[in-house]
Amino acid sequence: MTNLYKRYGPVEILKDINLEIKSGEFVVFVGPSGCGKSTLLRCISGLETISAGTLEIDGRVVNDVAPSKRGIAMVFQSYALYPHMNVFDNMAYSLKLQNLPKEEIRKKVEAAAEKLQLTPYLQRLPKALSGGQRQRVAIGRAIVRDPRVFLFDEPLSNLDAALRVQMRMEIAQLKDQLPNTTMIYVTHDQVEAMTMADRIVVLKDGVVQQVGTPMELYEHPQSLFVAGFIGSPKMNFLSGKYAEKFKAHTVGVRSEHIDIAPKDGVWSGKVVYSENLGADSYIYVDIGTEEPIVVRQAGKSTYRSGDQLSFSPRGELYHRFDASGRPRLH
Repeated sequence: MTNLYKRYGPVEILKDINLEIKSGEFVVFVGPSGCGKSTLLRCISGLETISAGTLEIDGRVVNDVAPSKRGIAMVFQSYALYPHMNVFDNMAYSLKLQNLPKEEIRKKVEAAAEKLQLTPYLQRLPKALSGGQRQRVAIGRAIVRDPRVFLFDEPLSNLDAALRVQMRMEIAQLKDQLPNTTMIYVTHDQVEAMTMADRIVVLKDGVVQQVGTPMELYEHPQSLFVAGFIGSPKMNFLSGKYAEKFKAHTVGVRSEHIDIAPKDGVWSGKVVYSENLGADSYIYVDIGTEEPIVVRQAGKSTYRSGDQLSFSPRGELYHRFDASGRPRLH
């Protein structure tokens, strides 16, 4: 896509988007609510018209091509299954509309069901399925159309935490089974983005902030916004006198890149809260900054509210930013 804009009246939702997605890539659009990621997905699908710029698929400009003619299949947050049809008929519906032979429809549906472990459920109605199974049926309905491009719009947000983990694995496995199919996935959950993407596109206020592999964004964020958005818990930011030692306007350091010192650490303060999660602990320390600094510690923490704590960034594992929020290189 080149110089793509989307406007509703005078309001610009997407601003000068320039992006190339390679065939067979798994690309995730991520950003806070209202950043334009779903609108961009809908522009690609044809469900939204483009206000300016060009969108090409396989070298063909598709700005004015109908959604059904773009070779795209879309999976939504809501499963949108027909409640009166069984799984087989839900998956076969679009093929029947194409008047394909019954035997060809059966083969396509059964092949997709096999990929998604839905074979035992083909005769069930949607109401007899779990949330994860319904989402797999929605994905299967897209697979049978043999699309060149899959678009996923927050498909896991209606599922509980355990099911989300399971479905993340299943979508990643599906990508391995369909190596020539391009997948574009929208989420506000950066854990989904980090675990699934070949490349991540970070959006804010309709503008692309950075594009890169998950590790590129994690290790080399090109702005304060990306640094704070990618990673969980989010990066700690220190400015003013706390950043002066590092000759920066703002210093960013991740909780897992902080070492607790017996004394004489770079920073020190009072423990305000401690979370023991079993394998890890998160210690929240008030050093006088706007928000407490989060320190991650392996295993169980013995620190309690009111304890004094001294700590430092580990080696060179910190990020320096100038007053504009861009990385300081010197």
